[in-house]
This record gives sequence, structure tokens and C-alpha cells, in this order.
Amino acid sequence: MKQYKVGVIGATGMVGQRFVSLLEGHPWFKLTAVAASGRSAGMRYEETAGPRWAMETPMPEEAKALVVKDAVADAEQIAAEADFVFSAVDMKKEEIRELEERYAKLECPVISNNSAHRWTPDVPMVIPELNPEHIAVIAAQRNRLGTNRGFIAVKSNCSIQSYVPALHPLREEFGLKTVLACTYQAISGAGKTFAAWPEMLDNVIPYIGGEEEKSEKEPLKIWGRVDNGAIVSADGVAITTQCIRVPVSDGHMAAVFAAFEKKPSVAQILERWQAFSGRPQELNLPTAPKQFLRYFTEDNRPQTKLDRDLERGMAVSIGRLRPDTQYDYKFVCLSHNTLRGAAGGGVLLAELLCAEGYIN
Repeated sequence: MKQYKVGVIGATGMVGQRFVSLLEGHPWFKLTAVAASGRSAGMRYEETAGPRWAMETPMPEEAKALVVKDAVADAEQIAAEADFVFSAVDMKKEEIRELEERYAKLECPVISNNSAHRWTPDVPMVIPELNPEHIAVIAAQRNRLGTNRGFIAVKSNCSIQSYVPALHPLREEFGLKTVLACTYQAISGAGKTFAAWPEMLDNVIPYIGGEEEKSEKEPLKIWGRVDNGAIVSADGVAITTQCIRVPVSDGHMAAVFAAFEKKPSVAQILERWQAFSGRPQELNLPTAPKQFLRYFTEDNRPQTKLDRDLERGMAVSIGRLRPDTQYDYKFVCLSHNTLRGAAGGGVLLAELLCAEGYIN
């Protein structure tokens, strides 16, 4: 596999920092450009991101001396220097849509962590193990944009990455009907640390703006199909959610209740979780977990602090599967929100796109 030159736009924020840290030592990708707002432009990355570095691992040496570019004003230069870019910018949605399309039209593919293009019909929103076939819609998007190389692909919201992967192997075979999911979400999902958000200490906030709508609708696009150059959302599944902010640094947990048209047995569910793998495992992509879904038999697992880093934070942990009095079954799930749910999921998506020939 060739080595790709990679840029990160929005590199100074928490997800941008995570992208930068994940690119250190990556076998396929080399960080060559970092960009942020005009306030940071012209400074060395260490100089502007160092004082607010939020990762547990040190800033990569290869990133420290890179001169930060203006993500907007220097777009042409960045697009010329990078084979593709990761987007983690903090801007208004309309501004993000315009900026990402600008990079795509400059023939620079964009793998976005942002929500701005998740509902653009010809932009694939991909959890690589679940719906890799959706990247086929890129041909229609390129036709609309008038590009040869450029396109936009997005990852889904971090909240659904905990529970949707567990439902996916059961959905079609057993006819998933209704889902209730209550998510308990870490403060890093808001781009915060406890030092920056002391109000979260010893506190729970029962509201995360826009999160419940995303959690209820995005799974239907993931489970949809490509039809006539657009992704058509699935129907037949009703999802309701509550999303709650809890005093945890990293890791989103979900309490899930599910009902099926053909109720499976506990043994059938466990067998399908254990056996499930996807295109990333088939291709042996560098960031792919070996065992995507891991079931814990202990009553008190998974636990956020113990299990969020399973398989370098790229696996989904499941536990407490049992019958329910109102739904068929209930269980809990856990995923690392800034790894599987954000930058790690973006890197895995980029690996998939490279392996399948969409970035060349």
C-alpha cells in the first residue's frame, strides 16, 4: 500500500488532536498539513495546540513543527499538499458544508467528523463494518460536484456507535421492530475536559442539544440503501432515545431495549455477536479491531473506565443481555466516543476508501 499525504483541518480542537495523535506511526498515512482558524494560522502546531493538548499521549514529534494554515484562506494550498483531509472544524453547519465542498471541488477528498453533510443524499455516512457498500454513491456525488477525485464521506454521530453495531447483526434476520436507547455520554463528546468544564464534576445533565434527533434518525440512513445516486433511509424500525451527559472523561454507554418480529433466543443473539465481522476485518485494515463486538458475561461489565480502550478503542463492548417485560430483550453497550465514535472511526473509513480505490 502506498503512503498517503494527509491533512487535518480543525487540528487544534479535541477531535483534531485525536486525528493528529492517531496518524503518528500509521503505516499508510503521513501527516503533512494541519489547519485551523485564522487565529492560529502561521504558528507552529506545538505553539498553538500545546497549551490545550487534551490527549493522554504526548503530541507527536512530527506534528510539533508543522506550521498551522488557515483552513479557509489556505484551502488551495492544503488541497495541493494532501492526498485527502480529515475535517474536524468548529464552525456553523452551513459554513462547514461550503468548506468541505470547496475542498472536494479542489479534487481533495474529505473524510469528515462533522454532522453538516450527514443528510446530503449522495454523501455516504459510514460505519465501516456495517454499511461499506454505501461508498458506491460517491460516483453520483462526483458527478454532481464535477470532480474526478474529490468527494465527501462522513462518519456517523458518536452516540449511535455504541448500540447500532450490536443491533446490526440481528436486524434483518429477526426483523428488528422497535428500539429504546438511553445513552450516557462522556464530556469529551462536547470537546471538554474536567479542567475546562468543572461544572460537570459530581453532576449529570439530562440534555445534549440535537443528540436525540441524530440518535433516532442516523441509524436509518446507516441501514438504508443506495438508489439512483442517493442513499434512501430504511423504514420499518422505530427508534426512540434519551441522551444524557455524565461525569466521565471518555466513553459513551447505552442502555438498549429491543423488540423483534421473530424473537431470537439468547444463544442466537450471542452467536451472531461473536461471529460478526465486516469489510474492515476482511481487508485487515490497520485500524480495524480483530473482534468488533465483544460480549462480557460478568454482571458488572462493560465498565467505562475498564473497557473503553478495548482493541485500541475501536471495539464495541456489550453486556447484561436478558429478557425484558415490555420489549423482547435489554442489554448495555459501550464504545470509545473519540476513537471508534470520532477520529478512529474516521481513520478506519479513510483506510476503507483507500483500500477500495476511492482515494488514489
